Amino acid sequence: MTDFKAIISGAGPAGLSAAVLLALDGVKCAIIAPPFVDDPRTTALMQPAMQMLKFIGLWPSDLQSHCAALKQLHLVDDTGNMFAAPRVEFSAREMNLEEFGWNVPLAKLVPALQARAQELGVVFIEGTSASVETRESQITVKTDAGQTLTAEVILIADGAKSKLREQLGFDIETERFDQMALATSFEHSVRHDFISTEFHKSAGPFTTVPLPGNRSSLVWMERPARMAELMALTDNQLAIEIQLESHGLLGKISNIGPRKTFQMQSQRATSFAKNRAILIGEAAHALPPIGAQGLNLSLRDAAQAADLIIGSADAGAENICTKYNGLRRADVLPRQQMVALLNRSLLSGLLPFNMARAGGLAAIAKFSPLRGLAMRQGLSPALGLPFAMR
Repeated sequence: MTDFKAIISGAGPAGLSAAVLLALDGVKCAIIAPPFVDDPRTTALMQPAMQMLKFIGLWPSDLQSHCAALKQLHLVDDTGNMFAAPRVEFSAREMNLEEFGWNVPLAKLVPALQARAQELGVVFIEGTSASVETRESQITVKTDAGQTLTAEVILIADGAKSKLREQLGFDIETERFDQMALATSFEHSVRHDFISTEFHKSAGPFTTVPLPGNRSSLVWMERPARMAELMALTDNQLAIEIQLESHGLLGKISNIGPRKTFQMQSQRATSFAKNRAILIGEAAHALPPIGAQGLNLSLRDAAQAADLIIGSADAGAENICTKYNGLRRADVLPRQQMVALLNRSLLSGLLPFNMARAGGLAAIAKFSPLRGLAMRQGLSPALGLPFAMR
């Protein structure tokens, strides 16, 4: 007899979502994680992820007042290359939707998920998972405080640098990019009209995403030396740089929010589940913030894991790990390859890459069936969605 059916190591959005989905169905589970550290990033959650928030009772709620709808997505070639791609505009109305999704601040999403998990009886253990041992019928986890817990399965959701993943022998493939990403927010004098704009520049994308009122979030990818210069600027100086890089699209920029930088890399475990351990979120895969894929993939991990665990006789059984691995790899691999290829094409500066990227975007801009296919693929996987997202 185990203490829990499932233990979740890590309390980011993916780990918390998995716990909430399991607890909704009466699955006894625990989360082991340190306290949440405030995060200035926002995340563009597409319709399937928003459906999951509705399913678990977090949408609509007070959370909505901190978020903004994403009604249009624009791609702008700002590389200055000889072969420039045309502007590509995606509208939710082309898919008979009011919006593609919503831009949600992590500083609001994570506490809301934590509160919902607590309401549902999820056990929270403050600390970290120090070690894990797999046995035939259970998995044993020891915390850094010396507490020992047992479960049928562990969901490893403690990020891209997961020590548990390494301890359990999961191999990782990593490609590091000569880029950093700056996450912040700002006010502007011109309305955003619920349009997210992704400028493709030679050092990577510069993406503005709507927030409530005349405010937007920003993810700006740059070379490390240039990023160091940007982080050394005052808020007023950075506002001028943002206004220049966005070509005045949002008018005068002011009131810069907290800033944080991140090293860019593409990372993926060669297997997403084995030996009573399931990887979800960035413990399984990490990719540059292009095309709003990252957290949407991670939440699909959580929902898929919940689907397989709920009602199972043994949540860590080999057949469950095998099925999870197959389903998630089919969703993650092509998207990760697409994002990495687009990022490399911007960084390389080589003519063949530029021509291929420009040609592909031109085809999407010109032919509505291709544009529709791109929008559908951006929202959900071809193999279908987990139950809570349907």
